Amino acid sequence: MKAVLQKSFGTADTLYLGEQSTPIPGPGQVLVRVITTSVNRPDIIQREGNYPPPKGDSEVLGLEVAGIIDEVGEGVDEWTPGDRVMGLVGGGAYAECA
Repeated sequence: MKAVLQKSFGTADTLYLGEQSTPIPGPGQVLVRVITTSVNRPDIIQREGNYPPPKGDSEVLGLEVAGIIDEVGEGVDEWTPGDRVMGLVGGGAYAECA
């Protein structure tokens, strides 16, 4: 999938469009096809290297996401593929899927 990746910490000039493997939803998780995201202050601070992502979360920037569920992980029964959702994620919203 396509994702906005980062060469190094710094300004927006360090960002580029690249390829990354699509995440696989684990138990209790969903995979969202990203329709839109945002840029907020924590994204900028993380891009500058001053706000590391939580351990185990994506290193791709992006904390806010809106989109459509593509897949659901084991144990997810309140959401189904095709549902429209929005929310906060630990990272990864600057990609085609989060």
